[in-house]
Amino acid sequence: TLVLQPAFERLQRSPAADVSLHELAQLSEMSRYQLIRTFRAATGMTPHAWQLNLCINLAKERLLAGASLADVAYGLGFADQAHLQRVFKAYTGITPGRFRA
Repeated sequence: TLVLQPAFERLQRSPAADVSLHELAQLSEMSRYQLIRTFRAATGMTPHAWQLNLCINLAKERLLAGASLADVAYGLGFADQAHLQRVFKAYTGITPGRFRA
């Protein structure tokens, strides 16, 4: 996973950014397909799924801190509240409102 360290750092530095697979592959000095295979072997997820999971974990923290759903969605780069709700429910099995309650 040492070879993936630049990709992890890039994703963690700006989780809301739309980081391209091409950029991550260049940082890791691999082809896009090698990156996907290596990333999945190391994490069990594709780079995109890992980035979404990171965003959902950040959303959980922000919701528990009292941030509004709209602010969380905007701050993490989701298109709107509904988009955040769909992804949140897909990853956690519950809606953000139920999570906060």
